[in-house]
Amino acid sequence: MVEIKHRETGEVLETIEADSLVGADLRDMRLDGADLRGADLSGADLSSSDLTGACLQGARLVDAILIGAHLKDADLGSADLSRARLGSELPSRAAMLNGANLSEARLIHADLRGAEIRFARLRGANLSHADMRGTDFHGSDLCRVTAVKALLIKANLREANLDGADLRDGHLNDANLVRASLRRADLTSTTPDGFTVINLANLEGADLGGARLRGISAQDTNLRHANLTDADLTNAILGGAILHRADVTNADFSGVELASVTMEFANFSKARHAAVPSYKKNLR
Repeated sequence: MVEIKHRETGEVLETIEADSLVGADLRDMRLDGADLRGADLSGADLSSSDLTGACLQGARLVDAILIGAHLKDADLGSADLSRARLGSELPSRAAMLNGANLSEARLIHADLRGAEIRFARLRGANLSHADMRGTDFHGSDLCRVTAVKALLIKANLREANLDGADLRDGHLNDANLVRASLRRADLTSTTPDGFTVINLANLEGADLGGARLRGISAQDTNLRHANLTDADLTNAILGGAILHRADVTNADFSGVELASVTMEFANFSKARHAAVPSYKKNLR
C-alpha cells in the first residue's frame, strides 16, 4: 500500500493498493500539492489528474501518461519525463504546465503537442527529439535547453528566453518567436549536410545576437527589427525573408543569396561578406 501525502500538511490525499507507483492507475485523481519527490512513476497513468502545485522533483516519469493533467506551478525540476505523453492533437486535451518548474528535466522523445507551458522554467532541460508541435511556451525560460532534432512546428515561443539553446536540426517552421531571445543559440546542424529549418517563422523583434545560423533554412521568415549582431549566417537560405530594419552589424552573410530578401533600412554597410545586389534601395 502506498500513501500519497500533501507536501505541506502531510494529509493523505490518496491510498494506492499496490507495492509501488510503477505503472499505477492514477487517472482523474485529486493530487494537488502532492509530495511525489523522487517517486518512481514509470509507466503510470495520470491522465486528467490534478497535480497543481505538486512536488515531483527528481521523480521518474518515463513512459508516463499525463494527457489532460493539470500541473500548474508543479515542481518537476530534474524529473525524468523521457517518452512521457503529455500532448494531444486536440489542445484542449493536452496537459497544462503553466508556471511549472522543469529546470534540468529530461523530456527526450516526450510528446508535448499542444501543451500549455506558459511562463514556465525549463533552464537546462533536455528536449531532444521531443514533439512540441503547437506547444505554447509563451514567456517561458528555455535558457540553455538542449532540443536537438526537436519538432517545434507552429510552437508559440513568443517572448521566450532561448539564450544559449541547442536547437540543431530542429524544425521551427511557422513558429511564433516574436521578441524572443536567442542570443548565442545554436541553430546549425549535427552533420555536414544537415540544417535547421525556420521557414515561415515569425522572429519580428527577436534577439539573435551572436547566434549560430550557419546553413539555416529561413525562407519567407519574418526578421523585421530583429537583432542579428555578430550572427553567423554563412550559407543560410533566406529566399523571401524579411530583414526590414534588422540590425546586421558584423553579421556574416558569406555565401548568402540576397536577391529576394527584403532588406530596406537594414544596416548592411556594417555586415560582413554581404553580396548586396546593386538594385537594392533604401539600405543603411
